[in-house]
Amino acid sequence: MRTSRSRRAFGSPLPRPFVLVVAAVLAVVGLWAASGAAPAAAAPTQATAGARPDFRLPFACGETWQLQTYQGHAPDDKKLDMYRVGGQTLGASVVASAAGTVTEFFEPGGLEINHGGGWFSVYLHMDRIDVRLGQQVSSGAPLGRLGLVGTTSAHLHYEQLYDADGDNDGETDEMVHPVLQGTEYRLSPSGPFPRVTSTNACGGTPAPERFWVDTFADAPGYADVDCVGDTSPRCAVQGKLFKGTNYVLCKKPGDEVRVGNSYNHWWLLTDLDQVVPGGSGRAYISAYYLQRWGNDEAKDNEGRDIRLC
Repeated sequence: MRTSRSRRAFGSPLPRPFVLVVAAVLAVVGLWAASGAAPAAAAPTQATAGARPDFRLPFACGETWQLQTYQGHAPDDKKLDMYRVGGQTLGASVVASAAGTVTEFFEPGGLEINHGGGWFSVYLHMDRIDVRLGQQVSSGAPLGRLGLVGTTSAHLHYEQLYDADGDNDGETDEMVHPVLQGTEYRLSPSGPFPRVTSTNACGGTPAPERFWVDTFADAPGYADVDCVGDTSPRCAVQGKLFKGTNYVLCKKPGDEVRVGNSYNHWWLLTDLDQVVPGGSGRAYISAYYLQRWGNDEAKDNEGRDIRLC
């Protein structure tokens, strides 16, 4: 799917200091090399750059996504379009492929993360962005939700960039062949298109299979997370989760539920206590019913972030 990047559409990047001393040193080195002295060190390239971050697939641990490109992607072998395998691409959660700082928003539905050491990553086509400029994120931290912004076919457009000119920004002409989970990808429009299973945020102590939470009121359950205000049969109430201590399995971003000054856009997959005739016993309830941790939080009773669905 063709993509254009219109930078700084949603705000300015973080301040970028001018590195005058570095420029002066480079100028001196250039004159030294021209006079017949030992050659200056090569400018950073993909092969000679400093340590690349441990980039992971920008989706939840265990999800499988197909990596694609097409003729005219420009450059075809460096830009990746990602489509989910065995699940729905539209509405999927996008996560940070490595730790860093959110430094720029731009269209269509995109953001850039500075990972330090000159490395950047870019994510496009999100219809909701869940981070703010200047926010530090860990690998696997939720960034937003895939939508149809700037495309007619839901997918994540992903890039990796190295700041070769030292201006503390990742520009389109500084794009490199992406490395994900230790594998470098140089795709061709003619294929093959690899399928990759995410190992993002899989390490350490495994997340529990069930997260125990307290709900302050009975919560209606829905088959999906985009049913606020939708009265179609698809969004019929499936049943009810009784108030009290309950377990949930995972969380997914969706429509915001707001009552007064209280709101939450996370939805929790769980097994309902009461199911309507013909309903599904496993459904989504709004994390609004937690309230233990405040607005737009989805944590269990021990303060752990509930994993993404």
